[in-house]
Amino acid sequence: MVVRGLPRIMRKLLLIILIAVFTIPGVFAQSGLRPRGDVNCDWEVNIADVNTLVEAIISGKPYHAFYTYALDVNGDKEINIADFNVLIGAILGDKVNPMPTYSGTLPVMFINTEGHHDIDSKEEYLRAEWWLDNMGVEGYESIGSAEEPLGMQIKGRGNYTWTHYDKKSFRLKLDEKQPLMGMHTNRHFCLLGHPDDNRAKLKNTMGFELSQRIGLAYTPAQEPVEVVLNGQYIGLYFLTEKIRVGKHRVDIEEQMDGETKPGYITGGWLLEITNTHEDNTLYFVEQQENDVTLAVTPESPEMLSWQQENYIKNYIQKANDAIYTDDKTSTEWEKYIDIDTLAMYYIVGEIMDDLEYFAGSCYMYKHRGDSTKLNFGPVWDFGNAFQRHAIYGVTEFDKFIFQQPTKFTSHWIEEICKFPHFQEKVREHWQAFNGSDFMSQEMDQFMDDFVDYITPAFNADGVRWSKYDIKYQKNRFKSFIHNKIDWLNTQWGVDDEE
Repeated sequence: MVVRGLPRIMRKLLLIILIAVFTIPGVFAQSGLRPRGDVNCDWEVNIADVNTLVEAIISGKPYHAFYTYALDVNGDKEINIADFNVLIGAILGDKVNPMPTYSGTLPVMFINTEGHHDIDSKEEYLRAEWWLDNMGVEGYESIGSAEEPLGMQIKGRGNYTWTHYDKKSFRLKLDEKQPLMGMHTNRHFCLLGHPDDNRAKLKNTMGFELSQRIGLAYTPAQEPVEVVLNGQYIGLYFLTEKIRVGKHRVDIEEQMDGETKPGYITGGWLLEITNTHEDNTLYFVEQQENDVTLAVTPESPEMLSWQQENYIKNYIQKANDAIYTDDKTSTEWEKYIDIDTLAMYYIVGEIMDDLEYFAGSCYMYKHRGDSTKLNFGPVWDFGNAFQRHAIYGVTEFDKFIFQQPTKFTSHWIEEICKFPHFQEKVREHWQAFNGSDFMSQEMDQFMDDFVDYITPAFNADGVRWSKYDIKYQKNRFKSFIHNKIDWLNTQWGVDDEE
């Protein structure tokens, strides 16, 4: 064992502890959860872990340089004597600073990457094994086991949340299609940590529920789970269907990459209005006078032939030009955009007061055929819902989402809202939806039941990451959404004389 370079008093202390360590059996992991201090990732805490940790401390390398070890024992993203203290405490049975663990009230997804490598890339997949334990929760099936795990590939995902939060989200590609958590059988899912949702994890949950209730053709399914990654509990996550073309997802004809046949390049298209930029992103001058650029990324197909690129660029440009006409009685833009799906999609964003709506993660799809139109949906990211008061100090919900000065540029919707026919269509869908049982009676109960269900896992997550009062934030969220609905009624409600 290497001890050179340590202070004399530390060497003496280490010698005393090691004498005790040799007489104490290792601590073994239970139920797939690796014990705190398992530096070597061999599911046992013993003298070998002490040796590896001391050598790492002496080397002075950053914690992320050791991909096959778990040297950051205390989770502060440094490797130093503090980790040594926690490790020795673990070996001696110290219960003062236990490893965070799952609540057991939700199904748990266990994932072990090959070589226990960190997931530090959004571009490169890692091989991994996984299994899902339903923890006895009714309505969900366990899949695989620690003895018979299944295979997958996993990588990071997200933009702002990936770079600004320690709790990461992931994209999963299973080796075989599975009906995870009662969702339709598929290989492609996401594990979303929602570290930016400090509203009782209700942002995406309510946005998705409103989308499904208002009648958009497809809303991604999501289910709360707890996750153990490489033997360490990493918290409450939402296992979510990834938006992609498929029978039970965006149900359009799949168009091949590089297609050239005229009859096939009309669809299907899955597109995203984005505020990030990919290699295949297409750019349009949305407003000449304001020099606003519209960025659209083809999600399917991804690799375009020149015929495909010309077709979709011409289509979007024609839609854009029709939207920015001076004649707001014109219905020319409706030849390119389905007015009903747009109205429903827009209403969901307004209820959620989402400042990033129509700026990024804004999906559209088009069926095959010359006469088909762009449909809006599915909904996706509500991370900036009810954030205007936090960003701008605004406490009143007395403006539409495109009327607030924000860092986001809402594309098309402000101009489309100037068309009287679209205003009429929004009122029509609003009055039908706001009169539904969900909006009038069931909405609050849905939020109460959801928060009650996730609270034990939320509290366990708070030990691993950060914790706040979930009931207080739930009530705050309910107040926000009711206030926004009340204001929307003043804009879209039925006049008294009617």
